[in-house]
Order: sequence, then structure tokens, then C-alpha cells
Amino acid sequence: MGSPFCVRGFPCKISTLYTITPLSVSVSRNWNIKRFTVCRFHGIFGHMTPQLPKLQILPLPQLILHEDHDLQRTLPLVEKLRAQGILRNPPIVMPLTDGSGRYMVLDGANRVTSLQEMEFPHIVAQVVDPDDQHIRLETWNHVVWNMPIKDLLRSVRDVPGLKLMEIERGSNQRNELDCLPVEIQLADGKTYITCTTREGIRLAAYLHGIVDSYKDKSFLDRTMEANVDFFKEVHNDLTALMIYPKFETKMVLELAGNGNLLPTGLTRFTVSPRALHLNYPLHELSSGKPIEYKQKYLNHWVQERIKKKNVRYYAEATFLYDE
Repeated sequence: MGSPFCVRGFPCKISTLYTITPLSVSVSRNWNIKRFTVCRFHGIFGHMTPQLPKLQILPLPQLILHEDHDLQRTLPLVEKLRAQGILRNPPIVMPLTDGSGRYMVLDGANRVTSLQEMEFPHIVAQVVDPDDQHIRLETWNHVVWNMPIKDLLRSVRDVPGLKLMEIERGSNQRNELDCLPVEIQLADGKTYITCTTREGIRLAAYLHGIVDSYKDKSFLDRTMEANVDFFKEVHNDLTALMIYPKFETKMVLELAGNGNLLPTGLTRFTVSPRALHLNYPLHELSSGKPIEYKQKYLNHWVQERIKKKNVRYYAEATFLYDE
């Protein structure tokens, strides 16, 4: 009997493992145990190789961010990269559609800025297409605590061009507005909404103004939860839940291409399949060899991993405890 096929016709060796996943994306006391299948690839893929995540050597100057980045996070990673000598997980990038040859970083901004700080000419990245059906763009909401409600409202009202309107929580008013609304659910039961324009440069300015109104004056965390009441048992000094609008990938690409970065911690791209634990040697990226040579070496390097049965596919969401 031949080898079983479990992923797009890839021959693999099947094992059964278990994973524990939260029923809620944010803080949750409910957990779900799932069984999932692990495929360990074997043999040479040959013509099937393109079905793996697309790994490509790219010039670092061609990569641009779509969110603000805190440079204070870069220096610790620079030291870690120098000590380990490997790039553990490749960043995920998407080509801009403006013909500029640039790529927007979906995930891995800290890795990109760290290698730029180290003056690397190239980086290995997972490249995904804008029309890829396996890419999801989600929006993070912000739960805010340890800030007086009146101070939050005053700070938001001080953002130039924005107006607050009180609405009934749970009403359909948010969906009736011809704008990108930001909803503010206060811990005292009141709910406000403010409209942001869809125009790139003004949209970025409005969102920065709203986030800046509380980010350095309170504690905050990102969440997918959309009801402030969920956090009342979590934070005794709860202030509000900031619910941000849904973005489209095309809009984020255009904003980034025009240099209009979003505030940190608003967008979350998920990609399937995802290339992880690549552990690619940094000396292959830092050398002065031409990019064509580096790409051929990367392709060969990946094929060697496959031959040695080092490539695995996880069919379900997992928790990694060695990050």
C-alpha cells in the first residue's frame, strides 16, 4: 500500500496529536481540546514544491511597513539575532499593486527593522498574493483600563476634526454611517461613536489621534472581544473598550504605499499555510553575493530539509511553547 496523501497530494507520514484551544480569542476560562493530524513530508517534491509556502530572497529596501513600529523593540532582537545567527521565522510580505516592486510587511515588522538596523542587503520572506483566499485581515480592538473615563472622553474630543456622538449600545447606528466608525464602549454603560474618513492621509491621522489619546495614559491590551462587559470581572479599574473599523487589504496596501502608516496594534493578518521555524542562517543573507545566487541556495536548502524529513504540516491551530 502506498503512502497516504493528506495535504494537496503530498505524501506524508501521519501522526495524531492533540491541541488545546480557547473558545474565545480574548481572555477565556473555557477551553476546547481538539485532535489534529501532523504530516511529516518525505521524498523530493519536484513539481509540487510551489505548493509549499513561497519563500523568496528580497532586497530589504523594498520592504515597507503598514503600521508604526516601536524602535525600542528592535535593539533587543538585534542582539538576539547576532547571538543565534539564524532567522527563526521569515516575515510575511505582500507585493504592492502599484508596480513599484515594493512589498508590504504583513507580519514580522520587528524582524525586518532589526535586519535593516544590521545593514543586511537581503532577507528571506514568505510572499503571498493580494488575491490569496487564505489571507484574512482582522482588526484588533483595545481594552483600556486605569484611566478616568472623563479624561478619555476629553482626550478623544481634542482630536482635530473628530466629533463624539452618544448612541444606544447594540443599536444599528454604527452600520448606518457612511464612514469608518470607531465605537467607544465605556465601563459606566454609555457608548459613543466617532466617524473617521476613508481618505488615506486623514484616516491615518484620525486613528493616530484616537490611539494617542490613551496609549500613554493608561494600560491597554488588544482583543477580538466586542463587548466591554466581558472585561468587568477582569479589570477593577476598567475604562472602556475601543472598537475599531474593519479594514480591507486593498486599503491597507494603498495606505502603506503612500506612506500613511496605521497606529501599532490595529491590524492582524493571518495566513495559511504559514512557514515557521525555518531557522535560516543569517550569513547567507548578509553576504555580498547576488540575489540570484541566494535564491538558488535557498531553494536547494529547502529541498535538503525535505529530503531529511524536517518539514511538517500541522492541519489545525496549535500553541507553540518555544517561541
